[in-house]
Amino acid sequence: MKDRLEQLRATCDQDDDEVEIAMDNAAFMDEFFSQIEDIRNSIDKIDDNVAEVKKLYSVILSAPTSDQKTQDDLEAITNDIKKMANNARNKLKTIERNLESEEQERVSADLRIRKSQHAVLSRKFVEVMTKYNEAQVDFRERSKGRIQRQLEITGKATTDEELEEMLESGNAAVFTAGIVDSGISKQALSEIESRHKDIVRLESSIKELHDMFVDIAMLVESQGDIVDNIEQNVSKSVDHIIVAQEQTKKAVRYQTKARKVMTFSQVLDVTSFFFLLIFQQKKDAVCADTLLFLNPHNQSVEFAVSLSLAPVQT
Repeated sequence: MKDRLEQLRATCDQDDDEVEIAMDNAAFMDEFFSQIEDIRNSIDKIDDNVAEVKKLYSVILSAPTSDQKTQDDLEAITNDIKKMANNARNKLKTIERNLESEEQERVSADLRIRKSQHAVLSRKFVEVMTKYNEAQVDFRERSKGRIQRQLEITGKATTDEELEEMLESGNAAVFTAGIVDSGISKQALSEIESRHKDIVRLESSIKELHDMFVDIAMLVESQGDIVDNIEQNVSKSVDHIIVAQEQTKKAVRYQTKARKVMTFSQVLDVTSFFFLLIFQQKKDAVCADTLLFLNPHNQSVEFAVSLSLAPVQT
């Protein structure tokens, strides 16, 4: 009896430990998904800011010289993007380190879920930052084209290679050297200097984000199999849903037809039942003649009438 009591106590203690572990794990996953949601919100905000940056780039390129307010707005949004991007990158890197450490100890369903979530967000982050980088490169190329056209107006045509060398020098004087002093040249000079400043600011921003971009891009590259598997599973799920929807539509059509057939059959059975009652109440030989009329070949006729008719469904 004593041994049995000890066994029961041990079982109870084990159950309590399992419940405590389950509660701790649930709390841990809640915290993890909270972090994932924060990162996702940051990435969505970066995406919105990238759209605003594109609009400001268009405003700057549409005017000979950009006004100070536009430049201030662009700088503020650019700083927000860098801040949120660094924050998202650091959180993704922290999750990555935790996953690597835990993977060496054990592999669980929760671990696979977290790896999948991390992989999807990392891919999304790179896609948004790639969009931002493409917008920056496009703005640089268009600004460079404006400089090249203005140099042609002043009679100082340059090749792409020469223009790149001028830009790399970082000195605006190399663009204006030898330009004649005229009204048209002054306007061209003003735009050349303005575009050069835009490119210098832009390249500074690109350099600041370069290391972070490469870091996350390499992370996503290493997770390629995970992300591909997720996308494949999602694609299969969508296909299954489409097939299921088609099968459901067919089932509804078949069921509707079956209900119509069943309703007609039930009405026919009821009509036949009352028809037989009428003829059975006759006390003369009309019943026999009627049966003969229904079965002219004198085959035996058996009528099985069920009184428990199912209700008609509409």
